[in-house]
Amino acid sequence: MLDEHMGPIKKYSILTVGAVVLALANYVFKFPNHFSFGGVAGFAVILSGMFGGSASTYTFVINMLLLLIAFPILGKEVAMRSFYVSIVFSGVLEVAQYVYPIDKPITNQPVLELVFSFMLLAVCSAIFFFMDASSGGTDIIALILKKYTNVSIGMALLLVDFAVVVISFFVYNPTVGLFSFAGFLAKSFFIDSVIESLNLCKYFTIVSDNADTICNYIHKELNHSATIMSAEGSYSHEPKKVIMTVVNRDQALKLRKFVRSVEPHAFMMITNSSEIIGKGFRNTM
Repeated sequence: MLDEHMGPIKKYSILTVGAVVLALANYVFKFPNHFSFGGVAGFAVILSGMFGGSASTYTFVINMLLLLIAFPILGKEVAMRSFYVSIVFSGVLEVAQYVYPIDKPITNQPVLELVFSFMLLAVCSAIFFFMDASSGGTDIIALILKKYTNVSIGMALLLVDFAVVVISFFVYNPTVGLFSFAGFLAKSFFIDSVIESLNLCKYFTIVSDNADTICNYIHKELNHSATIMSAEGSYSHEPKKVIMTVVNRDQALKLRKFVRSVEPHAFMMITNSSEIIGKGFRNTM
């Protein structure tokens, strides 16, 4: 999932922003409403309701335990990124708790807060998965399931979070339980949609008489490779070259403009794909 050409500063900058947004989404929208979807943070809400204490503290302790278990399974790089996200996430929660204590919902519209909660949590979780990291908790379990099975990340999260939502019915009340159930379903499926969008690439099939010129541009300007095949026009029976390549979205417009400038009548098929696996795109975990 992780872009191989992304530098460490950019990687950790994105992870930092994601961890801060995730922590604030939990603290502002999720914890005050007792929404119990979303893995360890949801489980922390339940523990806080059962035994008292801070949901932030429960989140930190459980995350650290799960990270210690996951370290040899996920590998050093993934585990280190996940550990970093968990530290930032837990730190922001603790700071927010002391700087601006919140003990009740900020609005009287629980549905609105539920929407903001699951959307922000889903987007942040999807970004972490895209970066081969996690915010800790059941996200780690989902990463392990993704590594060893064919279960999608969204479905893995749905499976491991279901028990937490069921418990919320008994710890709080049916209203909170139903809100939590709706949020956990929406978050699980929304994560898959966001991940698919982040992974989206453009697959080009170009029929051209200037294959070498186009491929040189792909190599030097876009830093990608291509495959060339020989073909023949069914009507003219003239020999042609078919170029196949995959580029990301911001490069797709550049390639299309270049092909049009070199050969205005070249035939191009451009399709979307979110399952490009290989060098320069996505590695299997």
